[in-house]
Amino acid sequence: MAVPPTLPKFRQQLILAVLMLCSLLIWLDNTVLSTTLETLADPVHGLGANPGQLQWATGSYTLAFATLMFTAGSLGDRFGHRTVFSCGLVVFAGSSLWAACAGDADQLIAARAAMGVGSALITPAMLAILMWTFTGPARAAAIGVFSTSAGVGMAAGPVLAGFLLDHFWWGSVFLINVPVAVVALVGLAVLVPNFRSPTRRPLDPAGMLLSISGLVALAYGLIRAGQVAVWSRTDVWAPIVVGLVLLAVFVLVELRVKVPGFDPRLLAQRAFGGGNVALGLLLFAVAAITFYNAFYLQGALGFSPMKAGLVNIPTACGALAGAPLASRLVRRLSLRRVTVPALTVAALTMGGYGFLGLDTPLVRIELLLLVQGLAIGMVIGPVTAAMISNLPLEQAGAGSAVTNTVRQTGSVIGIAVGGTIMSIEYRRAIEPSLGGATGQVREQARVSAEQARHVATAVHQPTLARAADHAFIHAMHVGAGWIAGIALLGAVVLLVALPAAGKKKEPLPEPDQEEARSSV
Repeated sequence: MAVPPTLPKFRQQLILAVLMLCSLLIWLDNTVLSTTLETLADPVHGLGANPGQLQWATGSYTLAFATLMFTAGSLGDRFGHRTVFSCGLVVFAGSSLWAACAGDADQLIAARAAMGVGSALITPAMLAILMWTFTGPARAAAIGVFSTSAGVGMAAGPVLAGFLLDHFWWGSVFLINVPVAVVALVGLAVLVPNFRSPTRRPLDPAGMLLSISGLVALAYGLIRAGQVAVWSRTDVWAPIVVGLVLLAVFVLVELRVKVPGFDPRLLAQRAFGGGNVALGLLLFAVAAITFYNAFYLQGALGFSPMKAGLVNIPTACGALAGAPLASRLVRRLSLRRVTVPALTVAALTMGGYGFLGLDTPLVRIELLLLVQGLAIGMVIGPVTAAMISNLPLEQAGAGSAVTNTVRQTGSVIGIAVGGTIMSIEYRRAIEPSLGGATGQVREQARVSAEQARHVATAVHQPTLARAADHAFIHAMHVGAGWIAGIALLGAVVLLVALPAAGKKKEPLPEPDQEEARSSV
């Protein structure tokens, strides 16, 4: 690799500030939507989106992010990371404006997919510029400072979304991205050289097309199952089968490519492959339980968006505390002794949603979210650090692509499966309460608890609204059991994949630093 030019220290600090602003933008966008879901489902104040459309509004972003991430790094090597970064910001800002002005749920889904494209172009370029700008000890310090933007975004996103929703219309949560992106574009143009690697990685159009097609088909089949409440229909099982076949072909194609964007061979390594599978299962569970959390707090409990955002702060605080705590514990114990119990606790907290109800004290909810965030933070950082640090340097880029793709894929499928379980169980639970309802009321109440509450208000039937709340709670309890089981499976995978307890010859790098490095 060519030696990067040495930039003045003050300019390096300004570049770091611009990169942190962009990272904060991405993390805010990842968290604000969960607070907005309940409003988007409202037929009066939102778009009247049904559960399937809300799953796609969340999943389309993550899907685009997952499948384009490994291609975006190659584009940066070829055309320059500043160029790709700038294009990503333009796409992200333009699609944010489109999302803010969306007239229906389908437009929002398309806009969110475009935002995912922008984020996929931004993220690898952002970390590459950081690595090129700083060298030696300054690089480690810069990565440590840079990583704090994730925690700030996790904590501030729900609160910011709650404030905007309480004072403006729902599109404001997307519109706020535009001025931030403009400031970042100016900073890039003025401060950042157009770094590029002298060794150009080949593009992978076949892999990109197969991965996108496979994940779209799989997610469509899973979400469609929730809309029709049966699995035997052709429009449910056929897309699932096609998606799985396309993903299998994707793996076979990548195995034959000399320099693949996504290298499946790395997954054959016990610790790396097992760690990625475990993190994929954990992110599956996190995405699904976060989807439930939004409707529980604002829908079933009737919290305002601002209050719901404040309630979720303990999750972010726990995650921030979990990473450094785990780092210290791993030095004294071992990775397996720390992360397997932590992932088990995370799974149990997700199962704890099965004990939440309409009259659960707020302090109990806050405690559950705090422990959940702490446990998740104690898993993701150390496992990521161990996986990447154990790879040869020449495989770090390929390993990062695999890790990021597996994580985002887990999130996509988690949203699809979790939302589908919720939809199917809600319909089964609400059906006995619709015996005396008219045809239109019955059909609308079957769609979701949000639609049922709206129609109950319109026809002055408060008992229907209460029935919808109880049906949602039942669906959440059933879904929480499945989600906890998936997360527990991740703990089992870690137990099998990680080496037995014992002192490591060298201390593991700090998880927050290494995780930032792994996204390059």
